[in-house]
Amino acid sequence: MPETFADVGHCVDAVLRRVGPRVVLALPLGIGKPNPLANEFYRRARRDPQLDLTILSALSLLKPVARSALEARLLEPLAARVFGSYVEPEYARDLAADRLPGNVRVIEFYLAPGAFLHSRQAQRHYLSANYTHVARDTLARGVNVIAHLLARRVVHGETQLSLGSNPDVSADLLPLLPALRRGGRDIVVVGETHAQMPFMTGHAQVDAQQFDFLVDDPRYDYDLFGPPHAAIGTVEHAIGLQVSALVRDGGTLQVGIGELGAAVVYALLLRHQQNPAWRAARAALVLDDDAALLGAEGGEEPFAAGLFASSEMFVDALLELYRAGVLRRQVYDCLPLERLLAAGSIGERFDARILELLAEAGAGPGLGAQEFATLQRYGVFREEVQYAAGRVRVPGGEWVAAELGDPPGRARLAQFLGRELRNGAVLHAGFFLGSRGFYAALRDLPADERARFAMRGVGFVNQLYGADQELRILQRRAARFINTTMMVTLLGGAVSDTLESGAVVSGVGGQYNFVAMAHALPGARSILCVRATRARHGQVSSNILWSCGNETIPRHLRDIVVTEYGVADLRGRTDEECIAALLNIADSRFQESLLAQAGAAGKIRGDYRIPEAFRGNLPARLTKALGDYRARGFFSEYPFGTDLTGDEIVLARALSFLEGRTGNAGARLLTAARALALGSPAPRHRAALARMGLERPRGLGERLQQRLVLLGLNATA
Repeated sequence: MPETFADVGHCVDAVLRRVGPRVVLALPLGIGKPNPLANEFYRRARRDPQLDLTILSALSLLKPVARSALEARLLEPLAARVFGSYVEPEYARDLAADRLPGNVRVIEFYLAPGAFLHSRQAQRHYLSANYTHVARDTLARGVNVIAHLLARRVVHGETQLSLGSNPDVSADLLPLLPALRRGGRDIVVVGETHAQMPFMTGHAQVDAQQFDFLVDDPRYDYDLFGPPHAAIGTVEHAIGLQVSALVRDGGTLQVGIGELGAAVVYALLLRHQQNPAWRAARAALVLDDDAALLGAEGGEEPFAAGLFASSEMFVDALLELYRAGVLRRQVYDCLPLERLLAAGSIGERFDARILELLAEAGAGPGLGAQEFATLQRYGVFREEVQYAAGRVRVPGGEWVAAELGDPPGRARLAQFLGRELRNGAVLHAGFFLGSRGFYAALRDLPADERARFAMRGVGFVNQLYGADQELRILQRRAARFINTTMMVTLLGGAVSDTLESGAVVSGVGGQYNFVAMAHALPGARSILCVRATRARHGQVSSNILWSCGNETIPRHLRDIVVTEYGVADLRGRTDEECIAALLNIADSRFQESLLAQAGAAGKIRGDYRIPEAFRGNLPARLTKALGDYRARGFFSEYPFGTDLTGDEIVLARALSFLEGRTGNAGARLLTAARALALGSPAPRHRAALARMGLERPRGLGERLQQRLVLLGLNATA
C-alpha cells in the first residue's frame, strides 16, 4: 500500500528524497490535477533555484479575472460564489503573466482557450500533439513523477481508489510503468484524494498499490473547478439545429464542451421530446432541400433506439441526454455480443437461441472461465450460476458442461440463461469537466448506474487502433463526431487551435483523432461547426477564409461543415465543389470577396454566381427564423440552467454590448458621450444597478460607470 501523508509538504519531501533535484512532473488536464500538491512542488522551485522543475500538463484552469473596474463589479462576487474555495494551480497564474522563474518550465499540450495567447512562456513551450500521443511524449520527455487527484472509498474495510474525472492519459500511462521500472527507470506515482471527486469504476478504478505516495486529508477538499454554463445565442442554436438532423438513431455521438456542444445537445433533446416544434423550427431555418443528406446520414424522428456516446470529454449536457432517454444504447466489451447486436440478431432481451447465435459469432465452443465471466457479467447467464473447470451449475445443482458447440449441450445450458443484457455502458469518455451540479449529480447516482458512464483512456476512446479494433468499430456504429473549429478555408481545411501568426489559442487535443476516425470508421461522419463570423471591438470578420497558414485539420480530411446558415457536405467533392458549397453557408457580407479570391486563384470558373437563395445569409434572417420559437420559450440562453441570477444575466448582456463598442479610443469616447447623455435610471434597472453597487454613484467615475451600464441595459433589453 502507498505511504500516506496528511500534509503535501511531507509528501513532496518524500518524493524529492527519491528522485533528487530534477523533477519532471506529469499532471492530468482539467480537474484531475492535485493542485495543492502541484503548488507545493512549484513553491519549492520558486524558493530554491537548484530545484529544476518541468511540469507536463494541459488545460490548467484559472478563475476568471476582470479586465476593467466595471467588469470587476459583476465578475468578482460571481466568481467568489461560483468557484468557492477552488485552489488555482499557481504555476498557471505565473505562466499567464510570464513570471515563471528560470528553473521552471511548464509544457502544455492543450491551453485553456485564449487564456495564454499573450504569454511568451506558454507560447514557446506549447507542445503540439494529438491527445493519443501524450503518454508517449510524456515518457520521452523524462517524466519521473506522476501526480493525480483521486476519488477514494472504503468497501468492506478495503480502501479503493479511482482516477475519477481523468483516466484519459493515466489509464494509458500507468500500465507501462512496471516494465520501465524493471528496466531501471524510477517513476514515482503520487495521488491526492478528494471528497468531491466522483468515484468512477471500470477502467478508472485503480489498484492502490500502483501509487507510491498518497496525500489524504480533508483540508485539501477544495471546490472542484465548475464553470457556469455559457449563454447560447441565436447563432449557436441555429448551428445546433442544423447538426441535430445529421445524427442517426441507434448511432454514436461525440460532442465537446462549450456553447456549440450544448446547443447541439439541446436540439437533439428538442428533436426527441418536442418533435413537431423541432421540425417547424428547422423548416423555418433551412434554405435548401436536404432530404437526400438526411436520408443518407441523419433523421428527423425521435430516438427510438437511442444513442451511445463515445467522446473524449464527458460534458454535463450528455447527462441531460441520458436523463431524457436519448443516451440509452448500451455497448458491451464482448465481441460476439457486439457482432450480434450490430447485425440485429439479438436485442437487449433474448431467449435460448442466443447460445447458438453466440457460437456462430465466435464464442466458445467450450467456454473458458474468462469468457463465461464476461457473458455472466453482461446478463447472458444469471448471477447465481457457478463456473469451475469448464462446467456450470446453480448452487447445489448438477454440473453441466459449458459447451456451445452442439444442440444438446446448448439445451442443457439454457436453464442457466438470464433474460436480458445488463451492465452495458451508454458512454465511453476520457475525462469530464462541467458545473458543480454535474459533479454532484454523478456522485449522487447509484453506483451501478454511475458505472454505465465508462471512463477510459484516450488510447481507447480517441482511436480505432488496437487488438480490439473490431469491437470498437461495432460499438461506434453510425458515429457522428461533432467538434468546433475557429475558421474554415474554402478548400476545406479547418483552423481550430492556432492563428495565422502561430499564436496558439488552445490545442489540437483529440480533434484530429476524431476527424481521422470518421474517415476510417464505416458509416461515420465528422461534423465541424464554425460560426460564420466573429466580432472584435465592433468589427465583424468572416470565419470562412480563402486560406490560412496554420490548419489543424488538412483539407484532404474535409467532411461536413456546418455554420448557422447551413450544411456543406464536402466529402468526396472537388475543390471547386467545396468552394461553392462553403460559399453557400458563408455570411453574405463576405461571399463576393471570397468568391473573387477563389476565382483569382483559378479554383472556380470565372462565370460562377452564388445562388440567389443563399445571398441573404445575414443575422436578421436567423433572428426572424427562430424569433417566434424563442418567444415561446424554445432556444433560450440557458436551456440547462445557470449559476447566474436574473440580474447577472441582463448585466452580462449589457457588458458584452459595451465591450463591442469600446475597442479603440475613438469608440470609447463616443460610447462614453452617449452614456453621459442619458437621463436618470428607470425603476426597472434599480436591481441591476444595486447588484453592481452603482444605484447611488459617488463621484464622476462611478457616475460614468452607472451610465455605461444603463446604456448597455437599454440596448440589450
